[in-house]
Amino acid sequence: MSFIQYSMVQRSADRYNCSRAQNSLENEHRRAEIARQESLQTPQSLKAEQYSLKGYRNLGKSGLRVSNLGLGTWVTFGSQISDEVAEEMVTLAYESGVNIFDTAEVYCNGKSEIILGKILKKKDWRRSSYIVTTKIFWGGKAETEKGLSRKHIIEGLKGCLERLQLDYVDVVFANKSDPRTPMEEIVRAFTFVINQGWALYWATSRWSTMEIMEAYSVARQFNLVPPIAEQTEYNFFQRDKVELQMPEMYHKIGLGLMTWSPLAGGFLTGKYDDGVPLYSRASIKGYSWLKDRILGEEGRRQQVLLRMIAPIAEKLCCSLAQLAIAWCLKNENVHCVLLGASSVDQLYEDLQAVQVVPRLTPAVVSEINRILGNKPTKNKDYTQR
Repeated sequence: MSFIQYSMVQRSADRYNCSRAQNSLENEHRRAEIARQESLQTPQSLKAEQYSLKGYRNLGKSGLRVSNLGLGTWVTFGSQISDEVAEEMVTLAYESGVNIFDTAEVYCNGKSEIILGKILKKKDWRRSSYIVTTKIFWGGKAETEKGLSRKHIIEGLKGCLERLQLDYVDVVFANKSDPRTPMEEIVRAFTFVINQGWALYWATSRWSTMEIMEAYSVARQFNLVPPIAEQTEYNFFQRDKVELQMPEMYHKIGLGLMTWSPLAGGFLTGKYDDGVPLYSRASIKGYSWLKDRILGEEGRRQQVLLRMIAPIAEKLCCSLAQLAIAWCLKNENVHCVLLGASSVDQLYEDLQAVQVVPRLTPAVVSEINRILGNKPTKNKDYTQR
């Protein structure tokens, strides 16, 4: 059993056995402490081997070890949830073995970074024990406060570090490609911030494979630092890029893959069957596009498919959300799946998805593909995004 799974089992005992007597809970804590002490006595080489089995993977062919699940802050931190709930969620994630926290300068106009930074400073965890990633592109209203010019990459990252109260981020992402800025300038700017110690790696988000290859070629030509990963959307209904294009990028240049929106903004949980709930993401001001997508013709068609998949989740003794996340994790080309949750209970449930992955046999995966009817094929004529 990996560390992340062990932590979740312990959390389950602490959170859901409320009906037990107090002495039973104390015994549970005592057993957990004994197990923890025993683990500390395990040889370091053996512990490292155990951790590498399921819970953590290298991000691409870099040496950066990331947990299979990460915690994202888009929409939630600084908007949908209170600062107190955000702290509880970060704590739950960290104690469950999650080691990567993702944010961006544009999330809630920088407020997400501020909240995450305050939490990390308050917790005083060893900086070497977790990974912080942020993204650069939309930093402000001025023309010079957006894009991937050398000016904005440097100034934008400095702003991120100030809001996060950190000396460096582990990975800085280019949150969108920028056709108005020469690729050499972009790669040189990210190399500069890495050489300055403000970031350890840089990566791309929502770039096409052609743009990534151009950045890689420029880096190799001028002895600069190439990107180590791409961050993109991946779920039941968004598959082509991850399943058709990204495996080739890993084999060609060792590019890692982080994915987001495994639940399609909450759509794959099934909570939109009867419309848009009052406090759901689709009801938030500024997210009418999500509401329109859910209530549109395509959204209704996808809801029918989700109802057909729901019995599979029941047979596997998991929720539809857990099945959707486990399905993403089952893809060996995905190194980390970013979760977004609006409550501690929801995050706890989503983290349990790691236990569902072994239940996804080839027969189960084949049945899901049969229902969805959208498994990409190599000869499919798709447009690069």
